[in-house]
Amino acid sequence: MASGMDPVTLSVLTSALSGIAEEMGALLIRGSYSSNIKERRDCSAAIFDARGRMVAQAEHIPVHLGAMPEAVAAVMVLGAAPGDVYVLNDPYSGGTHLPDITLVSPMAHEGKILGYAVTRAHHSDVGGMSPGSMPAASREIFQEGLIIPPVRIVRGGEYQDEVLDLILANVRTPALRRADLRAQIAANALAERRLNELIERRGEEVVLSAFEEVLAYTERRTREAIRALPDGVYTATDYLEGDGVTEEDIPIRVTVEVRNDKMKIDFSGTAAAVAGNVNCPLAVTRSACYFALRLLLPGDVPANAGTYAPLEISVPEGSLLDARSPSAVVAGNVETSNRIADTVISALSQVAELPAQGQGTMNNLIIGGRGWTYYETIGGGQGASAKGPGPSGVHVSMSNTLNTPIEALELEYPMRVTRYEIRRGTGGEGLYRGGDGLVRSVKVLEAATLSLLTDRRRHPPQGRRGGRPGATGRNLLNGEELPPKKSLELAPGDEVTVMTPGGGGYGEPQ
Repeated sequence: MASGMDPVTLSVLTSALSGIAEEMGALLIRGSYSSNIKERRDCSAAIFDARGRMVAQAEHIPVHLGAMPEAVAAVMVLGAAPGDVYVLNDPYSGGTHLPDITLVSPMAHEGKILGYAVTRAHHSDVGGMSPGSMPAASREIFQEGLIIPPVRIVRGGEYQDEVLDLILANVRTPALRRADLRAQIAANALAERRLNELIERRGEEVVLSAFEEVLAYTERRTREAIRALPDGVYTATDYLEGDGVTEEDIPIRVTVEVRNDKMKIDFSGTAAAVAGNVNCPLAVTRSACYFALRLLLPGDVPANAGTYAPLEISVPEGSLLDARSPSAVVAGNVETSNRIADTVISALSQVAELPAQGQGTMNNLIIGGRGWTYYETIGGGQGASAKGPGPSGVHVSMSNTLNTPIEALELEYPMRVTRYEIRRGTGGEGLYRGGDGLVRSVKVLEAATLSLLTDRRRHPPQGRRGGRPGATGRNLLNGEELPPKKSLELAPGDEVTVMTPGGGGYGEPQ
């Protein structure tokens, strides 16, 4: 190898770097107070080198991780110093949507910055027009919550109490937010300690060489995978089901061009920006493309910036997938990202063996009242593949979280779970059947506000190689049908039911 690092040493150091990111995530989950992080694990962790390139990540949330480089870049230009921690959530300055709060910390050794530790977690309230900060009715970003540009929350190791106080004064659950932010700060600090311990064992020069080598290795493996595909141009189209303002379908069109060891993904022909909140920041669009590309790679290829080097992404300026301030974007992160991934994967499936479509939505259910906010994404069916049936009741594509346990939900919120089960028979038929969706019904015990951000209620997840589509999802209030995206007020005793889609089948049924 160019640096002289032998493969065994590189493998050991690659695992060590990934281990740092995994331990960061474990500490964040254990140290958080809100069920959305400690139970559902709606958070991510990664480490970057001094140039802002992702070196290693924990296997957490795809939509978080692929968009993290923009957050690091936004902090680097501000001149972060050792001992600092920056906080941000602005989708137009390195964030994704406002509930995802990102903390970026320089990692220093003997006063020299060697990289950055990053955690991103979904906070179940950051203010805005409705509890949970994910209103279906938002028309501009100011309605979705407190906007935090990159700002120091810790300076030289000292908490900036006035910054934290400003954030907490604008949220409905300040005690939980304080605890979760401190857990993120602790996770970032752990990364710096572990990196210094690794340097003490191996030496700074060897560790920094490992940064370069793991990126170069991943890029080589990615280029090999692309080179194995036939050169050509492959297209696909899919649709979002309304934007919260209208129920009209919104097209996403993609052209994937493969040439030698490079790939270009072009979204020309995709809809212009819309009035509702399914607009997507460019960082999230890139993240969905990165996810689709990783499906082509063997499981032993590390996830880092080397993966993205052979990929070019072209998006029409100001379109649905390149949102500009002050467009509302809260559903772009959770729903549009899934549709982008589905569309790109559909194009790639013409030349690669990929699974049938999964449920294609996060089924966002947000309910909140005075002093409490509940947020959950609900699993559904995964698509079947050539290897076998799809699993049921799991989070797929751009989400990688868990469902909230009934005991935790009922202990923390004035709600009762009245139904929670597999939605049998909703996976698409095929040689291998798609996974089934879920049914989740909750009854509120006091007045509250409901927001639903869902999709795949009209267009089912498609099968692959002759497999049949999975069933579409449904949203119900007291047995009455609701549209895919809706906000409304709930009275005590109202029952909300979310029926999630099944995955597509694979192969002709026999």
